[in-house]
Amino acid sequence: MKITFITVGKTEEAYLKEGIEKYVNRLKHYTRLMIIEIDELKNTKALTQDQQKAKEGELILKKILPLDHVILLDENGMELSSTQFAAYIDKKALGSIVNLVFVVGGPYGFSTPVYERANDKLSLSAMTFSHQMVRLFFVEQLYRAFTIIKGEPYHHE
Repeated sequence: MKITFITVGKTEEAYLKEGIEKYVNRLKHYTRLMIIEIDELKNTKALTQDQQKAKEGELILKKILPLDHVILLDENGMELSSTQFAAYIDKKALGSIVNLVFVVGGPYGFSTPVYERANDKLSLSAMTFSHQMVRLFFVEQLYRAFTIIKGEPYHHE
């Protein structure tokens, strides 16, 4: 199984880039992970929030293939513990899923067509985090999930 992580905008802070790189390198032992960074829209002051979400949504949907299993990282998604997330990943790997695609949207969330294309929604927390930090939290949780699946000592109950 392959995992794709789509984000709107690039990670800007050096400390976040360093942390993300650390976990991406660790994940190479478990899965094929591809990160796709969609450029932020330019001149957004002239756009409404809905127009901005629509334009970002078009760019996101261009990166998704028909057979991809799409999970939006969304504040209204299901909340899973780390062990539940590991079980979720494991179940998808054992099923017929070829590519899991996790998506972080722009500052205003997702457009309706993106929500309609999604197979699942996942919340990392009831708290709100910056889109920059969510990227680090997600790749760490993905790494943690694979160590749980493999029974390795990274995660402590």
